[in-house]
Amino acid sequence: MTSTSPTCPLCINPGGDVLWRNNKLRVITINDASHPGFTRVIWQEHVREMTDLSVSERNEFMAVVWLVEQVQRQVLQPDKINLAQFGNMVPHLHWHVIPRWADDSHFPEAIWASAPARAPEIELAWQTHKTQLHALLPRYYKELEAALLQR
Repeated sequence: MTSTSPTCPLCINPGGDVLWRNNKLRVITINDASHPGFTRVIWQEHVREMTDLSVSERNEFMAVVWLVEQVQRQVLQPDKINLAQFGNMVPHLHWHVIPRWADDSHFPEAIWASAPARAPEIELAWQTHKTQLHALLPRYYKELEAALLQR
């Protein structure tokens, strides 16, 4: 029997486009034009904290997070990967896996922070780079799905 909360947005709906799921986890793509490749790994049951899971469940959860990171690095070639697990707004276990580039609109700040001021030529360079990254997203999704199916 799975635990759900009738008021939790991640219990009520998938939280994005589901790329892969099993009985414990789902991996969703986030349609965020400013942050290409933004992906979430979500625990299916309504659980608030990592330590509410068994050791084997935590290991399974993190193995999927690491796999998402690995495929992002291989396909999208970011300068950095940001991993975040807050749950302050939605207390349902989920990890954000966010590829970052030194020229992205918020770097080096978190994507939720205010974007630092950029010179117009730097912003134009990011727009060009972002277009190239968006063109890579179908390949990223395909390779991520294949990697997840092989686990």
